Amino acid sequence: MTLPEVYGDDADDGEGEGERGPTGSSEPEVSKRSRGVALVLAFFGGFFGLHRFYVEKPRTAIAMLLTLGGCGVWYLYDLVLIAAGEFRDSEDLPLRRWGVSESSFAQHRLTGQAEQRVNELQEQFDGLRQQFNELAERVDFAERMLAQQRETPRPQLPRGS
Repeated sequence: MTLPEVYGDDADDGEGEGERGPTGSSEPEVSKRSRGVALVLAFFGGFFGLHRFYVEKPRTAIAMLLTLGGCGVWYLYDLVLIAAGEFRDSEDLPLRRWGVSESSFAQHRLTGQAEQRVNELQEQFDGLRQQFNELAERVDFAERMLAQQRETPRPQLPRGS
């Protein structure tokens, strides 16, 4: 009897997204969003769905906004879920970490095409700066040449009578 592909050797390499985390540990995967931030947003702005905007659930956030937190019931339900660590983000991962992880800031760095574009623009800027400096040198040289021509007296031709 053969095993399905799910139970094959490829499932043990840590790349699976199921119950394994990104490092391949048997620890369940949790959201990159902060549970503490979500709890503060839910407590102070839960009637307006701020915590749902934070976890990238805009549809339900707008519904909470329009119903003022489901007349308070939905607001309290979400507060309890967040405090218990069972509230889930848009990727259906539970918010369990209290602190803000550094990886959430790292995703805002320039990567890939954006970083390449910045490097291209910097090279173009450096080229323009070099061209400007060369042009300034030429203008300075031309000004010195004109000044020399003004300083040297021109010979006058004798006047004939």
